[in-house]
Amino acid sequence: MVTNTTELSSVVKEIVDKVDFSGTVILKDEEDVVYQSAFGYANRAEKQPNTVDTRFGIASGCKLFTAIGICQLVEKGVISFQSRLKDCLEMEFPNFDEKITIHHLLTHSSGVPDYFDEDVMEDFEDLWKERPMYLLKSLEDFLPMFQKQPMMFKPGNRFHYNNAGFILLGLVIEQQTGRRFTEYIETEIFKRCGMEDSGYFSLDQLPGNTAFGYIDHEDEGTWRTNTYSIPIKGGADGGAYITSPDMIKLWEGLLEYKLLSENYTNLLLKPHICVKEESYYGYGVWINKREDKIFKYHVMGYDPGVSFHSSVYPKSGFKLVVPSNKERGPFNITKGIEDYLFG
Repeated sequence: MVTNTTELSSVVKEIVDKVDFSGTVILKDEEDVVYQSAFGYANRAEKQPNTVDTRFGIASGCKLFTAIGICQLVEKGVISFQSRLKDCLEMEFPNFDEKITIHHLLTHSSGVPDYFDEDVMEDFEDLWKERPMYLLKSLEDFLPMFQKQPMMFKPGNRFHYNNAGFILLGLVIEQQTGRRFTEYIETEIFKRCGMEDSGYFSLDQLPGNTAFGYIDHEDEGTWRTNTYSIPIKGGADGGAYITSPDMIKLWEGLLEYKLLSENYTNLLLKPHICVKEESYYGYGVWINKREDKIFKYHVMGYDPGVSFHSSVYPKSGFKLVVPSNKERGPFNITKGIEDYLFG
């Protein structure tokens, strides 16, 4: 329990001022919201401020949603974690290893070629020079960017963060359910958790109270929106829009077994693969340990004009959500709050 909310507010405000944060911060213990606040503008041109209920893009933060969707299909017996990709998708991948499984894709250990390899490319916007972002309206639209490329390594060989792997998982959901990926997630995850303000929205049809993502050019003192910098509509590897209270509802729904049984929730949250030292990856979720005990489950996302961190701390019951419509800030605020709460 936070005993001094004034002190916590001071900790957050100091970081907000230091990094010029734009976004929201919400911290809840097992019962109550103990801190929430909003900073900066959702629309700079109109000077429309962010509120606690503003929708934000969360980039790769929503890989967790894809993983939950896959686990739902496994729980129903539609597929298994050891099902091979080739048996789940009726599509041609001429250079893919036939041993790739659903488990490999969920844990970023498949070795499939990525359409955006963060170890090779620095600028996400470079992707759209040859393939305009406004053409990427469905999961299949991403396939030409990696479908015929060679494998990076043998399946199960190591962890290598991979966006294309989650595109493939989304396609599995579509083929096995006969439903569009975004409709499936909104219905089977968001609605079950009462996340009424969240969804996969097209950049040219954003609903009210949605923050524009901003890219700052600090050397010039200028800025622009991220409208031409990210795919026009989010999908299985990222790009949903959520409110901070809705993300709290997602964590609560997951941990209260509204989305998966206790057994499959535990499988989702199991440290399946070591990334480095005390950092692990489950199914669509990062897991950090301290002294060999789980310290937090968390998700994060970064796109041009977007940054996001959200964490659950199982020992204390705290849940933290920090979305931003700028490219930095949530990491700093998350670390500051963790230092304050846990030392």
